[in-house]
Amino acid sequence: MTIKGFTSATADVNGQRIHYTMAGSGPPLLLLHGFPQTHAMWHGIAPTLAQQFTTVAADLRGYGASSKPQGSENYSFREMAADQVALMAHLGFDSFHLVGHDRGARTSHRAALDHPDAIRSLTLMDIVPTHLLLSDLQQQVARAYYHWFFLAQPAPMPETMIGHDPDAYFEYCLTGWGKGALNSFDPEALEQYRTAWRDPETIRAMCDDYRAAIDHDMALDAADLGRRVTCPALVLSGANGVMAKHYDVGATWVNRLSNMQVDSLPGGHFFPDQYPSETADKILEFLLKAQPDAA
Repeated sequence: MTIKGFTSATADVNGQRIHYTMAGSGPPLLLLHGFPQTHAMWHGIAPTLAQQFTTVAADLRGYGASSKPQGSENYSFREMAADQVALMAHLGFDSFHLVGHDRGARTSHRAALDHPDAIRSLTLMDIVPTHLLLSDLQQQVARAYYHWFFLAQPAPMPETMIGHDPDAYFEYCLTGWGKGALNSFDPEALEQYRTAWRDPETIRAMCDDYRAAIDHDMALDAADLGRRVTCPALVLSGANGVMAKHYDVGATWVNRLSNMQVDSLPGGHFFPDQYPSETADKILEFLLKAQPDAA
């Protein structure tokens, strides 16, 4: 699936092959997807944003058509962020607006910490900070987000179990956290997700992504406790999602984002898929305030 009006390409950056799609004109904007999806999650959002921004939607390493290196040490959010900053520099953008959902949002937060001069604004969608979630784990969150610990088990146990029926497992993820039926996802996007997650290397890479969160990202985030991202930031959550149910999502970011606004959208974790026009409107409203000359 190619996002309508977008062109697809691949860039060799930071030692990886990163697949991306691109369209539009104006200030640069990067969109990053989450688990278990690909850049196709932006199909209903990116065309609206591209009317006023040069919009790039990329596959994270390990996902979609991007490369899938071996070893969990290669899947820290620091490494994922370095890929995407290098991609935008490759495209001629030394600084850009950044929007991320799920793993893409965690990658985006790390990018803003590691490359502050590159990030003009930051939008984080339906996450609480990684370090907070893992260091102060609530019982009900652990039950809902069990996959963090299942996927992080040593190889090849989770890969083998998921590999017996990838569609059953990942579709359960989409409907379980999303609080919506499978038919609430765009059929073409859903088919692209299926094509991606049926690849054993993608399954392995996604497990390594979650292993890295525990084995590598916790230490990286602990070292940055007390640091605050200073660029304009928007924190969005799904009103019916797990995060909104168990956290005051905005409050979890107060000590990490110094120039923050908070909002919510209907739906659960996958509100960008299920309410794309509403999501696009929220993002665009924020970006135009963060970048007044974009109008």
